[in-house]
Amino acid sequence: MMYMEYGFQNRLLRVNLTEGSTSVEAPGEAFYRKHIGGRALIAHYLYKELEPGLEALGPKNKLIFAGGVLTGTPLVGSGKNSVGAKSPLTGAYGDSEAGGFFGAELRRAGYDAIIIEGKSDHPVYISIVDDQVEIRDASHLWGQSTGFVQDAIRKEQSEPYMRVAQIGVAGENLVKFACITNDLKHFYGRSGMGAVMGSKMLRAIAVKGSRPPKIAKPEVLQELNKFMTQNWPTMAASLHENGTSATLLALNAAGGLPTRNFQEGHFEGAENIGAPQMNATILKSREGCFACPIRCKRVVEANGPVYVDPAYGGPEYETLAALGSNCGIDDLVRVAKGNEMCNSLGLDTISTGVAISFAMECYEKGYLSQEQAGCELKFGNAEAMLFLISQIANRQGLGQLLAEGTRAASQELGVKTHDLAMEVKGQELPMHEPRLKAALGVGYAVSPTGADHCHNIHDTIFAQPSSSLEAVRPLGVTGPLPADELSTDKARMLVAISTWRHFTNCTVTCYFVPWTPEQMQAIIQAVTGWNFSMLELMDVGKRAVTLPRLFNLREGLTGKDDYLKPRFFEPFKSGPLAGKALNREQFGATLQDYYGIMGWDDQGRPLSGTLKALGLEWVLKE
Repeated sequence: MMYMEYGFQNRLLRVNLTEGSTSVEAPGEAFYRKHIGGRALIAHYLYKELEPGLEALGPKNKLIFAGGVLTGTPLVGSGKNSVGAKSPLTGAYGDSEAGGFFGAELRRAGYDAIIIEGKSDHPVYISIVDDQVEIRDASHLWGQSTGFVQDAIRKEQSEPYMRVAQIGVAGENLVKFACITNDLKHFYGRSGMGAVMGSKMLRAIAVKGSRPPKIAKPEVLQELNKFMTQNWPTMAASLHENGTSATLLALNAAGGLPTRNFQEGHFEGAENIGAPQMNATILKSREGCFACPIRCKRVVEANGPVYVDPAYGGPEYETLAALGSNCGIDDLVRVAKGNEMCNSLGLDTISTGVAISFAMECYEKGYLSQEQAGCELKFGNAEAMLFLISQIANRQGLGQLLAEGTRAASQELGVKTHDLAMEVKGQELPMHEPRLKAALGVGYAVSPTGADHCHNIHDTIFAQPSSSLEAVRPLGVTGPLPADELSTDKARMLVAISTWRHFTNCTVTCYFVPWTPEQMQAIIQAVTGWNFSMLELMDVGKRAVTLPRLFNLREGLTGKDDYLKPRFFEPFKSGPLAGKALNREQFGATLQDYYGIMGWDDQGRPLSGTLKALGLEWVLKE
């Protein structure tokens, strides 16, 4: 099969687990120019090929791994790829991105994406070595840790550097927020993609490739890469030194660190779990992703009463807050142990932490008994946190209920607990506080995957003059605007920034490598040889948010599902933001402004003219 000349491999691999068959197809230049890869590619195939209303954990759901046009090229920050399916956690569109090396290896094997269909009648894994694709028995791997499985597959294949994307025991047990991991340290964490993979009896995908994508203008890409390799030490030095954990103390000082299930924004034990404490105690080394010199990943190790295995990396900011401050826990070693357990068992640390903090608040308010909880489930009890991680992954005790997600758990526990479940569309909130970052709250509400911080705006970055603000001016961003402002101006900023984030989920590139939009445009032109305009690139981002929106509307979601829980409209009682809350009227007005700027009606439904402008008129014919 002929490749497209540059950028794309023009090969999409289908694997039908029911039939035990594989096939390859070529989407063609027109398709790639409109979708680039990643989220837009996934959303296109899910909308086109899934029946409305199907069971997310049934055999008719499809699981799609997709790189982007830059995945696997030598570009700094090109190590990411996406996974998508109908989400068992939300019942709506679901996807997640991860860094590492798996996506690059898949593209080097000659595939832009894999569509996995059907369900095996026994545990299997998929082996891909360039054109050789096999569905192999994985009965001996079922029930094992992710570390055991990776070692076993590499030994079986005699490939010590084969890249393995896999689920853990949580995915096997269909925990609704089970994740997929590659290289044990990189996670497709959100939307429950691990449960979908487990429902198909697919334990892992192992890839080895030898055919990197061809570059149209390698000398131009080399020059751009040279700029980043020379300048990242000044542009992203903190990421190398501290990783994302640097965010924790800054947010705590600002009053926006989620604490005790988002009841507070300031944690008295923050210094015990922040970056300086990690660096001084348990940090062993720093690692990174394919083609990236920044090396922002933490690797930690602890010995003594609690052993933390460095094979599973170390906690990032989201985990430190979700298992730490949001559970009222300031024991860094036990938070790191919780991270290791989640990574070994295949659990999303964000949803896991929020589910546990929800249960802790229910316990303290008398909605859960100690008999139901199986332990003294108070905020600050690190041993209870570790106990519940195991219970959730194995669906035992209270974990059986929490494994369904906080929305479902609150529905089971009763109406008094509904407002304690910190979720949007069924997906638990990340560790960013809307009472500090107001438009981020609107972004949570409209996110197609449920609450998400990645394809969103972080208002504090654009609240004062900065290089970050200057970089996004080509997207039409003006400012600066106060972080707590909700207005038409802020809605415009949210649309521009989040649309660009949706676009970078198509390329698929890392948010932490500070490429400007203008540099990214030059990069894509250099890789493909196509004269992409900025308008075309933003339209890719608009398709990447519009198609998932259409998917969700077809599944029965409406504008009423674009909500935030009442807690965020109630003022903080203490901390730097004491007395601060979102204004419900301003929130509603900004939400309507977002709809209008996106070309949607007042119920959040894309207008026919919007679809035609994006080349999605085929949706109208359905």
